[in-house]
Amino acid sequence: MTGPVPLPACATSVHPRADAVPGAPSPTRAFRTDSEVAARVSPFAVATEDGSAAADGPARMSAMTLSLPIDAEANQLLSTDPLALLIGMVLDQQIPLEKAFSSPFVLAQRLGHAPTAAELAEFDVEALIAIFAKPPALHRFPKAMASRVQEVCRALVDRYDGNAANLWAGVEDGAELLKRIASLPGFGKQKSQIFVALLGKQYAVRPAGWREAAGGYGEDGSYRSVADIVDEQSLGKVRSYKKEMKAAAKG
Repeated sequence: MTGPVPLPACATSVHPRADAVPGAPSPTRAFRTDSEVAARVSPFAVATEDGSAAADGPARMSAMTLSLPIDAEANQLLSTDPLALLIGMVLDQQIPLEKAFSSPFVLAQRLGHAPTAAELAEFDVEALIAIFAKPPALHRFPKAMASRVQEVCRALVDRYDGNAANLWAGVEDGAELLKRIASLPGFGKQKSQIFVALLGKQYAVRPAGWREAAGGYGEDGSYRSVADIVDEQSLGKVRSYKKEMKAAAKG
């Protein structure tokens, strides 16, 4: 299992360590240095549809940077930590997506480091709920979502050695990737397809048939979900699409 991932350099010196948080398990190893993080092979790298490695070989973490219209530090964490990205996807419901995908960084700030799945799986649930509920709360429903995040982390520990990147490692095709994601707690068909699209469009996780597995969210230039957001303009297009869908549902 991997150890705690350090926060971006600008944030590491101003927040307490995890052992200062009631209910937090002791970290299993020391923080990695920035140079160690930069030297790691990206966990998002996977074989593409033509059988080659994504990004002309194993991509470095720094080579794949998410560009959501949120704080740079939050984007950096989402770009380097697969668990943070997965937690953002878990939280992406009933709140603005900017809030959902910023919350993993806020969670890391409150813990003093980016947590591992094993750490969150073992966390005292009441203490975790308190961290989620602390103003500003990480979600509109902090109790329910803290529990959901813990359930997902326990599934990662049970099935994927506690490594979120193993969720897509070694998948043969998009259908298998979708099946793995859909088996996680709280991931229905739509959320699972959006995550497949996000991995494919912005993280170069592109096994054969990934676009088909993602359904309409996998279409190039569809602007239907977070998978298509790279700036304020694309965010506006996604918001417009969602408004149209809500209006159509109301009839």
